[in-house]
Amino acid sequence: MSDFCLDSGISLPETPLAVIEHLGLGDKAQAQWAWYELSGAVLSHYLVDQTQRFKALLNWFYRDLGFSCHSDYFGLDAANFSLCLHRRQGNSTCLAVILMLLGKQLDLKLDALLLPGMTVLVWRQGKQPLYLDPLTGELLSRQRLHAIVRGELGNSAPFKPTYLKGATVKQLLSRMLHELKAGAIVAHKFEAALECCNLLMQWYPEDASLNRERAFIAQQLGAIQVAVSDLRHFIDMSPHDPVVELVKLQLRELKEQQQILH
Repeated sequence: MSDFCLDSGISLPETPLAVIEHLGLGDKAQAQWAWYELSGAVLSHYLVDQTQRFKALLNWFYRDLGFSCHSDYFGLDAANFSLCLHRRQGNSTCLAVILMLLGKQLDLKLDALLLPGMTVLVWRQGKQPLYLDPLTGELLSRQRLHAIVRGELGNSAPFKPTYLKGATVKQLLSRMLHELKAGAIVAHKFEAALECCNLLMQWYPEDASLNRERAFIAQQLGAIQVAVSDLRHFIDMSPHDPVVELVKLQLRELKEQQQILH
């Protein structure tokens, strides 16, 4: 793959479309045309009353256009932003980003909330914020948001105030990259998964967990030296991590494999 830099000029939807093309998972120009068509058509729903405008957006997006949850939710296609624009199916993050951008066209400020395991939207209009499930368009209560967190982290997981803070563009793109990486691993597209790790490490060079993930992917590609180097880095940077002993065992096994190959 050619060099690709996630510089400070990141934007939506341009950057995720460029990333998808860089990974060899879609054509940026075609996806942009799909976006232009949507962003133009949504303007016909610009009603004077904001609440009616919000309801019209949801009705058009889910009922008329048929945007919905992808059947293979954790698969690579569900995390592919370009495919979501074309096929109108995706995971919660892809659908949330598209709906957020369409809302912006109608002067409706929707924020993405990055809950563990799911992205939801919030419209902070009036006294009570409205929380939205981007997979279905249904409104969610605070209790339902907490249930989503508990379903991902366990019944004792608290609901942190930070969960209600709107995500930045960088945070959204980071989640999209993590989801693309996971989907690529499931699909055995390890080159794409490795590049997702590399892109994330441009932003988070101190996150040693990315080195551990990249070591696993590199091992699948037969890049044993890269895997060994990444595991050593993880052990050096995270000596008190709960999984460090397991990582040390993996490192020993990789070294033995390396000796056999030589």
